[in-house]
Amino acid sequence: MLFPSPIFLFFFLPLTLALAYFTKQSKYRNIVLVILSLLFYIFGEADFVIMLLGSVIVNYFLGKWVDKCRNKTAIVAGITVNLLFLAANKYLGFITENVNVILQLFHWHTLKVINVKLPVGISFYTFHSISYLMDVYRKENKAQKSFTQLALYITLFPQLVAGPIIRYKDIASQFTGRILTSIRFKIGIERFIIGLGKKVIIANTLGISTDLLFSIHPSQLSAASAWFAIICYTLQLYFDFSGYSDMAIGLAKMLGFDFMENFNFPYLSSSVREFWRRWHISLSNWFRNYLYIPLGGNRVGNVRVYLNLFIVFFLTGLWHGASWNFVIWGMLHGLFMVIERLGFDKVLEKSGRVVQHIYTLFVVIIAWVFFRIENFSDAFSFIKTLFGIGNTGGYTVNFFITKENVIILIIAIILAVNGVNYILKGIVRLTYRAIASVDILNAFFRNIKSVSLSLIFIYTVLNVVYGTYNPFIYFRF
Repeated sequence: MLFPSPIFLFFFLPLTLALAYFTKQSKYRNIVLVILSLLFYIFGEADFVIMLLGSVIVNYFLGKWVDKCRNKTAIVAGITVNLLFLAANKYLGFITENVNVILQLFHWHTLKVINVKLPVGISFYTFHSISYLMDVYRKENKAQKSFTQLALYITLFPQLVAGPIIRYKDIASQFTGRILTSIRFKIGIERFIIGLGKKVIIANTLGISTDLLFSIHPSQLSAASAWFAIICYTLQLYFDFSGYSDMAIGLAKMLGFDFMENFNFPYLSSSVREFWRRWHISLSNWFRNYLYIPLGGNRVGNVRVYLNLFIVFFLTGLWHGASWNFVIWGMLHGLFMVIERLGFDKVLEKSGRVVQHIYTLFVVIIAWVFFRIENFSDAFSFIKTLFGIGNTGGYTVNFFITKENVIILIIAIILAVNGVNYILKGIVRLTYRAIASVDILNAFFRNIKSVSLSLIFIYTVLNVVYGTYNPFIYFRF
């Protein structure tokens, strides 16, 4: 079930909020939320709900075992069970295909490739399960005695199918100690509307142009068309995923939970290292806390640090999809993380902010080519087209530019670089000089905010009801 869908907005969400607010005791409220979260999952992936429940049950008992033993055998076994579960459902076909390549080199019999349908959200809820086991092993939390509370942590619908990836220790106390208030509800609904607008108005509009452009072979595009395509995709991806994260954070707030932020204007980054402190923050934190630091982090020699970075980004790419193009995407980021650590960061510091931003955006945008295009030949052909190499032409950018997508593109760029904040600061300075009253100024901006959010909500709802194009990129992960 997608958040920007009529059944969610007009049936599931009102039902959930009504039951959550009318159920007074946290014990029963948790049970209600678990049932509703399972219904949310069943609506989109009924075939795999037993698998989801199986994961909860297995990790419930694994957590008790890890808590009791407190040894490496228990935690390694627990992590292995979860990774095997993930591999069997996400990577079995990928592994078999690559093993067959090796077998064919020696003219040996190949294995039968078994293509398993990917359960929605499996990467996210498996990482939640591992987080729980690791936090128990590190004595940051006791094993959860309540099956309902652990089930709620793993299945809570705002983050079930696409994150953010919330660490167990960060949310454990909220299962019993959360308070539902009108102020939290107001903040939550405002955040949800902002995310809804990002997804429906910006990401979906840019997605139409992106899909059209990438459906054409790169050799048939002009350099300008290729740049228009990858810039649209760069912004679509950000607003698609950050919009979903905003909706998830807003929904959680309405239900009394506090989720961590997942994006912090990543396209303002001045280095690749900074980009990963701003992009998909929950995933970056997960890999840092549960992989990079256990591997030695920065406490080991330089060669080991570089190796650790490559391991982390290899797995970051593989986490996104069972395909080598995602691995290449991850390794490109890992390569530039190492390059910056080798001393290039010092060069960047002396080059000025403009050069730093250009460098970072260049690396990020080129890497997105591999994220989008699975076929390596087509990906390299697209990069050649970007730089006017080879046979380019056919479709010029004029074929794809419309008044609507240009307006949305400009708005997207302004929002992506936090331009609204600077605009508002300028308005405040000008308005305060004229009014010279903080109370009037605050009331003015409250009214502007309320009207703007109302218009965004009405417009997005109309798009959801009457529109047909509503993909979500991260559902496949």
